[in-house]
Amino acid sequence: MSTTPFTVHTGRVMTLRRDDVDTDQIIPAEFCKRLTKHGYEDGLFAGWRGKPGFPLDQPHLRESTVLVAGSNFGTGSSREHAVWALRDWGFKAVVASSFGDIFRRNALTNGLLPIALSKEDVAGLSAAAEADPGLLVTIDLVERELRADGVRRSFDVDERARHLLLHGLDDIGLTEQQDEHIARYEQTRRPWFPSLRPGCLSGQDVRA
Repeated sequence: MSTTPFTVHTGRVMTLRRDDVDTDQIIPAEFCKRLTKHGYEDGLFAGWRGKPGFPLDQPHLRESTVLVAGSNFGTGSSREHAVWALRDWGFKAVVASSFGDIFRRNALTNGLLPIALSKEDVAGLSAAAEADPGLLVTIDLVERELRADGVRRSFDVDERARHLLLHGLDDIGLTEQQDEHIARYEQTRRPWFPSLRPGCLSGQDVRA
């Protein structure tokens, strides 16, 4: 299975000046009962939506694709739904000073890029975006660089995850690239049950 490759993305910023945002706050548990991997945007930050000034409710921020948060973003449970909800809303990347380890892994395997910068850089980016709602941020995964308002910041990303994002692949897509090798192996390998005799698959007892 393939997704849209992530090479260079330019988009507007939405700021969420909160630390320790856990996965239950990103998407409450009642939205996690669905049996699909898509359609979770309505549950994103559902417990905070409707409160005065909450950024997700601001019309001028609706098209934002880069979320800038605080520290320890995505801690708590391992639910992938938190990543799916952010992705389904339209976010391509989340910038924070630190992330929950499982959230980071889930994000990278679902096409959402988590970018860790220093607290000072995150605060500066948040302030610039709030001063200029039209501020554009460019995230260059090829060069591992974030650019905004004349500022350039490098970021680290796992090389395997970077490869998958750059080529629009997930683990299944990566395996599918080996279809020819798999087919050749299947044609030449020995049978799993070389001594299988008639009756084995029908449940009959064919013991000697």
